[in-house]
Amino acid sequence: MGNVKTVMTEDEVRRTIDRLAFQVIENHGECEDLVLVGIQRRGVDIAARLRTVLKEQLGKTVKFGSLDINLYRDDWTTLDVQPMINKTDIPAGVDGKTLLLVDDVLFTGRTIRAALEAVLDYGRPSRIELMVLVDRGHRELPIQANYVGKQIATARAEQVDVLIEEIDGRDEVLLKHAE
Repeated sequence: MGNVKTVMTEDEVRRTIDRLAFQVIENHGECEDLVLVGIQRRGVDIAARLRTVLKEQLGKTVKFGSLDINLYRDDWTTLDVQPMINKTDIPAGVDGKTLLLVDDVLFTGRTIRAALEAVLDYGRPSRIELMVLVDRGHRELPIQANYVGKQIATARAEQVDVLIEEIDGRDEVLLKHAE
């Protein structure tokens, strides 16, 4: 990859998650029937931060889970390495609830397709919504996020890296230009 551009700083990531939390409150009020489900890996940490902001604002804890979609990917047979299996932990009783899937980057839509398939193995929510920190375009499937932190115009060959404190030691979103 060629040169790297910072498209979101630590402060921008924090403010964006705060803003997204307020949008969730606008749409779901007290969030009684809401279950946050982070997609492994970075989506889980973003969802956990969202949950913290919601708790600060609402004075109560929103149900939370994590989802590993690796076994549901449609490209796992073409990968050079075996996918690393992470933990799935979906709260009991998702039937009739609104699930808010949270991920770091929305690109082709294939991760979300896999997540939708995986979630249905755990029950039948009344509604599934999607929140992403970054939407970079280039969809291959008709999938769109309900909540978007930042839209970034990218070339297909470019790479968007979301760095999260819990995993990477810092918060930052980088755009790596192709050479």
